[in-house]
Amino acid sequence: MKDSIAIIDLGGQYCHLIGRRLRGLGVRSRIYGPKTRIGLLSRHAGIILSGGPQSVYEAGSPRVSRDILDLKVPILGICYGHQLLAQMLGAKVERGSGEYGPTRLYVASKDTLFTRLPKEQTVWMSHADTVSKLPPGLLTLASTEQCRVAAFGSASKRHYGVQFHPEVVHTEHGRKILKRFVALACGLKVKEGAGGEIAPLIKKIRARLGKKSVFFLVSGGVDSTVAFALCAKALPKKRILGLHVDTGLMRKGETEDLHTNLSALGLADRLQVIDRSTLFLNELRGVIDPEEKRKIIGRLFVEVQSDAMRRFGIDEKHWLLGQGTIYPDTIESGGSRGLAAVIKTHHNRCPEILELIRKGRVIEPLSEVYKDEVRELGRRLGLSRQLTDGWPFPGPGLAIRCLCSLTGGKAEPADRALSDIVADPNYEIALLPIKSVGVQGDSRTYRRVLALRGPGGRLDYEALQSISVRACNVQAVTNRVVAFVAGNVATMADAVLLKSGLNSERLKLLREADFIVRSRMEEHNFTANVWQFPVVLVPISFAGGETIILRPLNSEDGMTASFARLPEGVLRAMATDIASLPGVDAVFLDVTSKPPATIEWE
Repeated sequence: MKDSIAIIDLGGQYCHLIGRRLRGLGVRSRIYGPKTRIGLLSRHAGIILSGGPQSVYEAGSPRVSRDILDLKVPILGICYGHQLLAQMLGAKVERGSGEYGPTRLYVASKDTLFTRLPKEQTVWMSHADTVSKLPPGLLTLASTEQCRVAAFGSASKRHYGVQFHPEVVHTEHGRKILKRFVALACGLKVKEGAGGEIAPLIKKIRARLGKKSVFFLVSGGVDSTVAFALCAKALPKKRILGLHVDTGLMRKGETEDLHTNLSALGLADRLQVIDRSTLFLNELRGVIDPEEKRKIIGRLFVEVQSDAMRRFGIDEKHWLLGQGTIYPDTIESGGSRGLAAVIKTHHNRCPEILELIRKGRVIEPLSEVYKDEVRELGRRLGLSRQLTDGWPFPGPGLAIRCLCSLTGGKAEPADRALSDIVADPNYEIALLPIKSVGVQGDSRTYRRVLALRGPGGRLDYEALQSISVRACNVQAVTNRVVAFVAGNVATMADAVLLKSGLNSERLKLLREADFIVRSRMEEHNFTANVWQFPVVLVPISFAGGETIILRPLNSEDGMTASFARLPEGVLRAMATDIASLPGVDAVFLDVTSKPPATIEWE
């Protein structure tokens, strides 16, 4: 194993992604728990300590044996791993002001990790704690405005720590930093462009199923369709059957598009379509909490699937349930080792599904695969580019893009601290009376939303990015920032929260707004320029109607994301069209990165 890297999982959202990046460098790795025997770790060429949601000074936080420091093996700590390694080496770690999202890094020493890299570069942060003081023998390699020790190193011991995440695509030179660790510190040979192929996945599917067949839940999105197509390639057609459930929570034309895609692969005859929209809407009536929504939807999928299996005469002893779960779904739901924080429970990780997994009755061909890899697999399988390049759509559908509230509320003026962050007195700002889900420091947050309106309605993307980063970093009250684009709004202070639930009328309004966005983006040939584009209906009223939030994003794997800078003319045109829909007061643009916000609002 001396040609591989040991990754210690300390509960970070991006732990598995580290292995993915190493795989792309042609370097093998294996993920271990924090209590793994030292003797086993010593067999690897290097060790990487992952991030995690806890604080190193808290009782019960993940630890590794101090004996790891006596190994003659290079160690790289990332985020929490950076803090843990520093503390074990005698450094002081304490609560800081926090940094989330893109941050400017200033390199003080180009020792090993930063060899031949720029002195200033953009990195991706997601932390609250910070290494405040290093002991003799450790050198500060880089800093940010808010973090004096953003990277440290000891060339003699080959111990390194970085507060940022080099494994995420939004760290400008992250791949090169990891490459320098494995090549220069660990002495491994790097082979660029390595990655997974279809053949190993087919082999794993056949080994997992044996003589059993697979009954697949196919939503119509890229994940479930690719997983279904993979199983169809691995098995004779008679051993695979797909079920598409019309939940009433779908986008316009979703079912028709799925039928077209499967027809092109000759699989349309292996798909059954059933309408259960009334059941889903009845069960979701009056449900406000996003976690409860997701769990109800997951439970209903299991019930519908079980009923369909009985109707089709499928014997559970000879069939497994297939799902298109990908790795980010698993890690946001709490991970496989129970160390990661639950950000949001995906519908395919509800208690009923977890029980089926425990019983060995579920197969998930893509459970260790990321979104960009899924797209590439789809292309190799012969799926249309319209599907493989299409925007991801969550399994719970529009239910989690249609926010609800049991209570009312009013906007609050921003306090002095937020006003100072915005700085420009010409910006109108207010805290909206609604919360959204975020991810900060590898933990879940549920915080208020800051609304902005620029002078003259102007949209200065770079200024908005800067305000968003500083507002979510400095203030603990918000994890998301939105900017006004169009609508009937006299002042931000007029915003009120309406009591509202999930019903067919609100879903119809959201469905039309979503269709306008997709149609306008296709019309201007911008669809491929945006990785994901959630359209969210929130019960915020300015003149009796509700508010639509546009969330165009760019990402590679869904683990991190930045808001997409659409041409202002295109953005305003689609926002104006949406604002003209009966029942819409205002249209805002979400200008928050992931982290501190999640991709979806719920």
